[in-house]
Amino acid sequence: MRKPFILVLGSVALLLLLSCSPRDFLTRRLAADLIAGSEAFRVPQQFQLRTGVVSNNDYLSPEYLMLQHRGWISATKVACTASLAPPPCWELTLTPSGVDTFQSLIAPGDSEKQSFSIPAASRELVAITGIAKQGNVADVEFTWRWIPLNEVGATIYHADLRYRSIASFRCYDDGWRLVRGDSLHGQPLDEALKNAEPAQ
Repeated sequence: MRKPFILVLGSVALLLLLSCSPRDFLTRRLAADLIAGSEAFRVPQQFQLRTGVVSNNDYLSPEYLMLQHRGWISATKVACTASLAPPPCWELTLTPSGVDTFQSLIAPGDSEKQSFSIPAASRELVAITGIAKQGNVADVEFTWRWIPLNEVGATIYHADLRYRSIASFRCYDDGWRLVRGDSLHGQPLDEALKNAEPAQ
């Protein structure tokens, strides 16, 4: 009598396990897969370079200071346009070394423009550091870093710096998903990445 009961109980447990999707349980591995595979996480970081007349704020920004330090840009003081006041303003140009560095990174149609974007870094997920669930919603804390895509990216984004973000998840009938876009159920991933803080 006992053997048939154990067999029935085992069969029911097996059926329950088979009917569950791997996405039904929000594990650290599932959270990592969903975050790292999302479009918001995979989009490369663009660096915007502007030549010509720039404001003092732009000229003294950390990114432009690093480009100056590398000898890729030079500038001379010029009069400000009405849209760039208050003075001083700067006429910014690429040096020969800067032209060599940026030439292969600029899209063919952008070489004559005074403002252009180049892909500079991509994100790498370092670790899921915690999951806080409450019913069918959860907040997942994770750390990530920038991986430079080229010499410019390596100058601006340091791979040894870690960032901490918190993304929101929601459980649907087909399992857990990242919250996207405007939602009443927590912070979407693109906002979590924008609001990242340096990890300790």
